[in-house]
Amino acid sequence: MAWNNKTPDAAKGAESPGMANHIRPGTTIVGEINSDESIRFDGTLKGNLYSKGRLVVGATGTIEGDVHCVSADISGKIKGKLVVSDLLSLKSTAKVVGEIQTAKLAIEPGAEFNGTCSMNENAASAAALGAKKEAKPSPAK
Repeated sequence: MAWNNKTPDAAKGAESPGMANHIRPGTTIVGEINSDESIRFDGTLKGNLYSKGRLVVGATGTIEGDVHCVSADISGKIKGKLVVSDLLSLKSTAKVVGEIQTAKLAIEPGAEFNGTCSMNENAASAAALGAKKEAKPSPAK
């Protein structure tokens, strides 16, 4: 049986090749996300996100909470602490409010950032590598 990777024309713009996880527009998650893979976020997250891969926040994506990842391309909104061990790229439509810790930073004209920024390769790497928290087990009922 052959696998068909083709998508309808209307959905082609939303696809991200190589992204293992994709949270689409119209999806709201309340809680914590832990991922061993890269993730594309076009929905809303109210909580923390920990990824051992790359994070892409699309123009419709909103995250209210702390983010820890290896690299990130931000086009949407983030309110919280952003810890990136390699390159953080704020695209022209990005709106970030909070604290940034990263090794490398690229900001396109038009991007908005209000908060503090610390650029230290060692600190960002250590913070991101230790960032993935193990989910705490639910208390027995």
